[in-house]
Formats: sequence, structure tokens, C-alpha cells
Amino acid sequence: MPKLDVKHLEEQRQTLVRSTVLIATIFAVGVIGYATIGGDQYSLVDAIYMTMITLTTVGYGEIVDLEGNPAGRMFTVFLLFFGVGAFVYFFSNLTAFIVEGNFDRMVWRRKMHRAIRDLDKHYIVCGAGRLGRHMIRELIATERPFVVIDNNETRARELAEELGAQFPIVVGDAIDEEILKEAGIERAAGLCAAIATDKDNLLITMTARSLRPDLRIVARCTDEKFIAKLKRTGANSIVATHSIGGLRLVSELIRPDAVSFLDTMLRDKDKRLRVEEIELHEGSRARGKTIGDLRSADVRDLLIIALREPNSSAWQFNPRDGTPLYVGSTVVFMASPEARKIAEDLWG
Repeated sequence: MPKLDVKHLEEQRQTLVRSTVLIATIFAVGVIGYATIGGDQYSLVDAIYMTMITLTTVGYGEIVDLEGNPAGRMFTVFLLFFGVGAFVYFFSNLTAFIVEGNFDRMVWRRKMHRAIRDLDKHYIVCGAGRLGRHMIRELIATERPFVVIDNNETRARELAEELGAQFPIVVGDAIDEEILKEAGIERAAGLCAAIATDKDNLLITMTARSLRPDLRIVARCTDEKFIAKLKRTGANSIVATHSIGGLRLVSELIRPDAVSFLDTMLRDKDKRLRVEEIELHEGSRARGKTIGDLRSADVRDLLIIALREPNSSAWQFNPRDGTPLYVGSTVVFMASPEARKIAEDLWG
């Protein structure tokens, strides 16, 4: 499938609308004209039928008798001249629209728009390249709602087919404010700028921050010179891919069993255990309770790992049952997607 030209698609759509309106106008003129020419002798259905057989040139006999009626015949000539031209114009545009695959694309885009309209507290992934596909796979595995932005429609749709999943896609440049709005940035829980170039990620971060001052933004960075710039433009967190790769390599070297355990946890398609977090807000049902109260719920496939109290940077690992919970406390735990949803419902 060739790359989608959104501007060309919109131009073709507008042309089809104009040609449809033109045909409808000519048809209405024909019906009114034959109804006037026929007078009370002919019904509205006769006028509609006469207009249809005239415009389509099917060659049936006249329903409205025009014999001895020069004005009626001149009206028919006028209708044929403009009507046939309008039909040719419409069908040529319709054929081009279908042959180029734009009809399928228009239906697909409308489907994507409806899917995005129904999302709330979702994540936006900017870039469906080699790094983006791993992020998308993880979001699917942990059952998180998300939208993908990529300027290559073919790549994004092929990725969805490869992963065997249906997810909303916005075709366009994530630097564009309108594209981010189309992805529902005003309702999003977070955004990741994962384009291959640091300059693009810098611009995406800047644009997203201007639209949503409270949005959590994570940016990919390959050149460490851009880390400070990304922070200044509004990124909450920056992931330096070379640094992460180096840490993973040395971990494989010095703690292979621990890495093997984490890999097994990530690749287990049945349990899909992940390290998750919940921050307690005003109105949270866990506020005023203790870690022991959370553990007493005995949620299957859930293990509380650590706790951070409000306005503190220190973590309490394996917190005691009597440790109290306050608004602003963050609980880190290991859980399956199903257990995470139960925890969010019980503690949220």
C-alpha cells in the first residue's frame, strides 16, 4: 500500500461531495421541470421516473408526453447536456477514489477516529519503528489503552497485523498539534516520544507540553547531549537507549540468573507479571489504611514490593504490615494485568 497522502485524500473526498451535490441539484431541477411541464396530468413519481431515464439515457419511452411541446424538449436537451456531464464527472472521480484504495482508507480512518473518541486515560506512542513496536507489544500484553502516531500508514498497519492486535492509529507527524489532538492528547495519561531522531523527539516534547502542562512525557534519546534540552522542554523522564543497552549487557555478565528471572517474567504469556505502581489520591479507598490491610485482600498474583511516602524520595522495600498509607503514597507491586485491575479497583 503506498504512503497515505492525507491532503490528496481530503481533496478527493471534497470532489466527490461536490459532484454528488451537483447530481442531486440537476436531478431536483429535472423533477421540478417535468412536474411543471406535465401539470396535473402526471404525478410526482412520473416526473422522478422521467428525470431518471433521461439522465441515465436508458432509452425507455417518454412518460411525460413532449410531443408538440418545444419548451419541454429544449428542457430535456438542457437536462441531458448538463446531467450526462455531471454523471461522467462523478463516476470518474468515484472510480479513481476506489482504484487508489482511498475508499478503504477513508473507512479505516473513520474507524480509528471512533476508537480514539472512546478512549480516556490512554497512552500515546509516537513512532511505530523498531523501538515503538516493543513498546506497543508491552502495552498490549499489559492491557493498557493506547494510540499510535506514525507518518507511515503502511508500517503502522503492518505492525498491527504482525502483532495480531487492533489498536487506534493516527497517520501524521506527531510534531503537529492537530495530530496530537486527533490522538486525544487532552484525555491522555501519558505520551512517549520514540522517533528515531532526537530533534524530532525534542519538538514532539515541546508541542505536547504546550498542549498539556500536566501530561507525563517520556522521551527517547540516543545522543546524551539532548538530555538537558529534553528536560528543559518538558520531558518528565528521558530514556537513553545506549545507556539502557549498556546496563543490560553488564547485567547479563554479572547477574545472569536475575536477568533470566526477569526475562521469564516478561515473556510468560499466561501470567504476564509486571512491576506496577499505584499512587493514592484524594478519595482513594486505601487512604488511612495500612500495608497489612492491602495484603489482607489476598489478591491472586499480586506481591507488594515497596512503598514511598508523600514528599519523600526514599523507598521502603518490603514494607511492614503496620505501615500507614497517606494521600500521595506510592505503592509498587508485582502483578498480572488482572490483579492490577483488581488492585486499582480496591485501592483507587
